[in-house]
Amino acid sequence: MLIVRNVAQLQSEISKVKDNGQTIGFVPTMGALHAGHIGLVERSVAENDYNVVSIFVNPTQFNNASDLEKYPRNLEADALLLEKAGCDLIFAPSIDDMYSESEQNNRFEFDFEGLDTVMEGKFRPGHFNGVVQIVSKLFTLVQPHKSYFGEKDFQQLAIIHLMTQKLGFDIEIIDCPIVREASGLAMSSRNERLTVAQRELAASISSVLFESIKLTNNMLPAELTSWVENKIAQIEGLKLEYFEIVDAKTLQTANNWNSATVGCIAVFCGEVRLIDNIRYN
Repeated sequence: MLIVRNVAQLQSEISKVKDNGQTIGFVPTMGALHAGHIGLVERSVAENDYNVVSIFVNPTQFNNASDLEKYPRNLEADALLLEKAGCDLIFAPSIDDMYSESEQNNRFEFDFEGLDTVMEGKFRPGHFNGVVQIVSKLFTLVQPHKSYFGEKDFQQLAIIHLMTQKLGFDIEIIDCPIVREASGLAMSSRNERLTVAQRELAASISSVLFESIKLTNNMLPAELTSWVENKIAQIEGLKLEYFEIVDAKTLQTANNWNSATVGCIAVFCGEVRLIDNIRYN
């Protein structure tokens, strides 16, 4: 397994792979890898000849400088996990390798067709501009045939599909189910920042979501939204930022149940912001 630090070396390796006629699978990450990430890599390995994982904590998608500073980083540990999973190449560039000074200081513009105005976009303005900026750059450099993303970041995944279509990338986006800890807590790199007690408390988020599924026969989406908000409010140590039940394609508020309805939630557990979602179908 190679660890590549700069764009020139990456392009050289990708050219060799392309010349050999091999298919490329790609998993973009910000490191601090967990079983959810490894599941994406293992699926990529099963479906492609050559597999690339990027590890880059992207500054342009953080609204909070403190959050960026505290984001966990451990390339050595990540590399051990990736080699075991069958990864062929890790791309771990510096900020200067990926962005000019102008790109770092000016927002990347993209027409999200309204997908960025709700939920994460509402509370983290500019976040998805940074996501599209880095993923489009990585797609251009890696030139994968398939790229793998987890459904935990549901809104991000919808935007990646839109970006791939609008920017004309000939890449198949593979949606992969949420991987959860035994407690039900959705796996996230941010979980590393939780204390043992907080980790147990945070598992209440998924418990409430799972319980809410049972109530769809008796409540409309607006009623169930209020029910979830009240349940989270009763749990000391958790602070709800939002819970919204939306259409899976448009991400707009759902007034009635259909086969593509999703409940998306963001909750603070102490200082750690956690997101999750549940499908109602």
